[in-house]
Amino acid sequence: MKKKKKNLTTVIFIALLCGAFTGLVLNLWVPEGYFRDTVIVNGIFYVIGQGFIRLMQMLVVPLVFCSLVCGSMAIGDTKRLGRVGVKTIGFYLLTTAVAISVAIFLAGLINPGLGLDLGKIQGTETVIAEKTSIVDTILNIIPTNPLGALAEGEMLPIILFALILGVILAHRGEKADTVSSFFSQFNDIMMDMTMGVMKLAPVGVFCLIARTFAGLGLDAFVPLLKYMFAVFLALAVQGLVVYQVLLKLFTGLSPVKFLKKFAPVMAFAFSTATSNATIPLSIDTLHKKMGVSKKISSFTIPLGATINMDGTAIMQGVAVVFAAQAFHIHLSAADFLTVIATATLASIGTAGVPSVGLITLSMVFNSVGLPVEAIGLIIGIDRILDMTRTAVNITGDAVCTTIVAKQDNAVNVEIFNRKDPLAG
Repeated sequence: MKKKKKNLTTVIFIALLCGAFTGLVLNLWVPEGYFRDTVIVNGIFYVIGQGFIRLMQMLVVPLVFCSLVCGSMAIGDTKRLGRVGVKTIGFYLLTTAVAISVAIFLAGLINPGLGLDLGKIQGTETVIAEKTSIVDTILNIIPTNPLGALAEGEMLPIILFALILGVILAHRGEKADTVSSFFSQFNDIMMDMTMGVMKLAPVGVFCLIARTFAGLGLDAFVPLLKYMFAVFLALAVQGLVVYQVLLKLFTGLSPVKFLKKFAPVMAFAFSTATSNATIPLSIDTLHKKMGVSKKISSFTIPLGATINMDGTAIMQGVAVVFAAQAFHIHLSAADFLTVIATATLASIGTAGVPSVGLITLSMVFNSVGLPVEAIGLIIGIDRILDMTRTAVNITGDAVCTTIVAKQDNAVNVEIFNRKDPLAG
């Protein structure tokens, strides 16, 4: 059983590389036409790739809901749950603010928007996020109809309702055994269903990546190379420096071992570009390879997939500088502080699905008066950036989980330090 799971991650990574190669071959050497564009790229690749994504999205709401109910129920003690919850949310908000600050700083050094030919900008109809007051944002967390929130996939109300339900079930103990058992068993069923869907991951990943590279090719990267470089650099700093320093500082554990063991999950997140899809794989990897208690991870990982969007915040920070320079708009220090605050708040409750950052980006642009037409410049290359920032998002979730679990004495250090995590 363990061997199969190990092989699956290897196959997924191979599928990712094969997909990229196939896409480039189609883009560079196969002439445009009905067969390539309609039948292969926008036909077979699109249907299979999107079909896989939809299968994953199908599982999101019941998986997150049951995981959080079981997670809060397993923690049991309200004080402990509150302690873990405060630490987790505090960590997520702090790293998001750091992420966008790093992005703005690096973008200011690289100047991705300077020298851009504005004549090439094509107006693109962009969905503009409605401005919501702080009062409404807070009130929207409390569901007037929990079933409606579940049906609509409104993650913050779902989280609140799941946490309350889990705490009450824990307090009732044996009196609520039937209900508790139902959620525990349903959670196991959802995990099994997710792992079943993941067996299709190599095929889905191949088609997603192949279609992406078939559309982008190599030349498409040239006009926005500096923008991409700034985003990639900021993501690298956040994922490989900020997170790992925090891990070492608060736990004393080896960042190198963490990255080696978590790399397959990062590869899967990269290929699917959805944080939610990685929830069961993250929980499983943290438990089996790093000794992190599922009591903690079943609470922090689904929560992180909803409110911890550091990679998205980085993209938004660089995009703001890029757009401001491209349109020759001067942004003051107060404007940048507004961007940091807006992007941090916008990341909360953002659905962990592909390209959602482009929607929330319009909210960030509006906060400082930048033209939303600039979003049209980056839509074409956002897929590859989206995949990378998703890998950073889920890495932040895992680091936070490890830190919180270690401080709660819920990490088996022996398993974490084991060279072969699947041995024994």
